[in-house]
Amino acid sequence: MKWRRFVSLPILAVLILMEMVYYGTVFIFLDDWIGLESSAGWLNAVIFTSLASLTLFSFLVCVLTDPGGVPSGYFPDIENNDGSDQESREAEALQKRCDKCSAYKPPRAHHCRVCRRCVLKMDHHCTWINNCVGQRNYKAFFLLVVYATSSSLHSLVIIVGCGIQKDWEFAGTTRLKTFYITSGAMISLLSLTLGTLLGWHIYLLTHNMTTIEYYEGTRAAWLARKSGQIYKHHYDVGVYRNVTMVLGPSMLKWLCPTALSHVKDGTSFPTVRDTL
Repeated sequence: MKWRRFVSLPILAVLILMEMVYYGTVFIFLDDWIGLESSAGWLNAVIFTSLASLTLFSFLVCVLTDPGGVPSGYFPDIENNDGSDQESREAEALQKRCDKCSAYKPPRAHHCRVCRRCVLKMDHHCTWINNCVGQRNYKAFFLLVVYATSSSLHSLVIIVGCGIQKDWEFAGTTRLKTFYITSGAMISLLSLTLGTLLGWHIYLLTHNMTTIEYYEGTRAAWLARKSGQIYKHHYDVGVYRNVTMVLGPSMLKWLCPTALSHVKDGTSFPTVRDTL
């Protein structure tokens, strides 16, 4: 059952953190800063609640969506355009076989030691969602990072704004000051962490690259430079096409984590050679 994935301490910690940040931001700092009954307070509460809800929704989609497994009976399509003989083609096919699963795996698929299976277009296994990030839930994971970063930055603005306007000479006890400083430091650290993660996945998204492929590509790039060649990622087919293959061709559906009608079966992908 997919719901069993929620039986996890990291997932419980994430849900508790979401609840704490939401309650503190809206009902403590925002209410103390401009008041929830004011138009500005109400507007900020609606915006932050929307971002928090989208973050939670994307998180649930990440946890519950299967990242994609290799279809049973899959066999690699070995093209013979270079004049290679049958023996060399069979050797190439064996290189695409997973010894742990005792089955062939498509391009970009990798075996996850935690899930104990091969995952299509595997990016990494994420402890915080108790699931792999792969072909069918990478969009939800990317949007989770987008919404979580936006929420934490909005929360940081509210906390800082509340702290600046507060009259500390009359209302500021040592305990209250400690609470404000601790809250500001924690949300700043969270914003920095999420912002860094977002920047990293924007880079991967625009280059049509997974985390695993990035680290595999660093060695390939080093070998290419050593031999005087220029390395280019095999699946980097241009920024716009790279983005639409993950988020979808319609920009109206880019921000919806469940809009996945554009996602293919994950057994084949366009390459640089196809664009030539």
